[in-house]
Amino acid sequence: MIAAALNKGVTEARARIFGHVLNPTGQRSTHKLLRKKLIGDKVAEWYPYDIKKDDPLIMARQEQERLSKLEMLKRRGKGAPKKGQGRRAAKRNK
Repeated sequence: MIAAALNKGVTEARARIFGHVLNPTGQRSTHKLLRKKLIGDKVAEWYPYDIKKDDPLIMARQEQERLSKLEMLKRRGKGAPKKGQGRRAAKRNK
């Protein structure tokens, strides 16, 4: 009885000193998963910074070019169909 209490005290002290998580029941824990470094920052710094996203003038010009191209395609009859009028809708209605 005393040896078990002493062993428990030593185990708890060792866990505190070395920063371990005490798990006497042996149940599954997410501690190991949460201890890992997050990879989001590493992935984010892999891709170069896009300055175009910050400049509203560049974004507005790109949007204007997109709209003018879409209008040109519509005039030639090559634009996107209206919602519900596409190829899949035509197959379903037959």
